[in-house]
Amino acid sequence: MQITIYILIVLVIVLLDIIGFIGAVAPAIPGPPLCLISLAIAYFYFPSSISLAILITMIGLCLLAATIDYFAPMLVTKLGGGSKYAIVGSTLGILTGLFFPPFGIIWIPFIGAFIGELIENYKKVGKAFKVAFLSFLSFMLTTGFKLILCGIISYLSIRACFLK
Repeated sequence: MQITIYILIVLVIVLLDIIGFIGAVAPAIPGPPLCLISLAIAYFYFPSSISLAILITMIGLCLLAATIDYFAPMLVTKLGGGSKYAIVGSTLGILTGLFFPPFGIIWIPFIGAFIGELIENYKKVGKAFKVAFLSFLSFMLTTGFKLILCGIISYLSIRACFLK
């Protein structure tokens, strides 16, 4: 492999991994799938460094992360006794929080779920706080899972670039 092509491949892999880490926190960017693309590139260009079993396992974990990321906030909010308004408030908070990084993505969904639950029943502030906290906890757990997954995939793909 020519040195310029090798450098270009390594740069693409590193760039995808960096954007993937950003996407693990920002809901508008598909973080784990971008890291997975970097792993697939590494798999095809450096086949002796990554096994097919690892690639398939990471695909499965990315699918799991996407599923959890989509359903966990709704399920946790419902299990905590939250209303549809709390779910809508949390979702709107996530979208609004994108414009106020880095803390907006963390605190605005909490505030949105809190306000949404208060709209449903303004007399139960304690319940609204509990629902908002569960929404926040769900976001933190899913984000943590995505960050760990992106870290593992990035490690594997970057390591493959330097093992021959």
